Amino acid sequence: MADEDSDIDLGEGSDVAATPAKKGIGGLLPTILKYVGLGVGAVILIVTVSLITVKIVTKNSTKTQQVPISEDFKEYAEELDWYTSLGEIQTRTCDAEHASVVVNIFLGYKKDDKVASAEITAQKIPIRDFLRNYFADKTVEELTPKKEEKLKIEIRNEINDTILNKAKIRKISFDKLNVVTQ
Repeated sequence: MADEDSDIDLGEGSDVAATPAKKGIGGLLPTILKYVGLGVGAVILIVTVSLITVKIVTKNSTKTQQVPISEDFKEYAEELDWYTSLGEIQTRTCDAEHASVVVNIFLGYKKDDKVASAEITAQKIPIRDFLRNYFADKTVEELTPKKEEKLKIEIRNEINDTILNKAKIRKISFDKLNVVTQ
């Protein structure tokens, strides 16, 4: 067996000796750079395709309208004190066929605001008179539950603008709002 091994020619003319072996980082660096370049190219291609797709999709979709944010909106519900002593107010609507309106309203004002509490108490009679006239000028259709928020805003603004001087009502709440047609 040893004789068979001696027949192997390891001379200079051999193919194995013709290719020099690459050693160290010299052979590894071009390979790493090749894969990094492929990775960067792939990321650029993906981002470009994504941006073009988003642009096409948003161009064909309906434009969204920005909803205005009310100054009354806050991320949390403001803690209020409530004036609940107005009592029940009864009146009739201005329709041809009058309907009876019975309402009990609570007025919300800033927590621990003694000025607001005192002014609302002092203006209780003008507030009740305003509310009676306000509901007497409304029709049955204007007093539907779907329009309650509009009613609350109108009442709040009118009381703040015409009756109260120093204090401001922040919120209106209906304890009772009954409209009875006859």
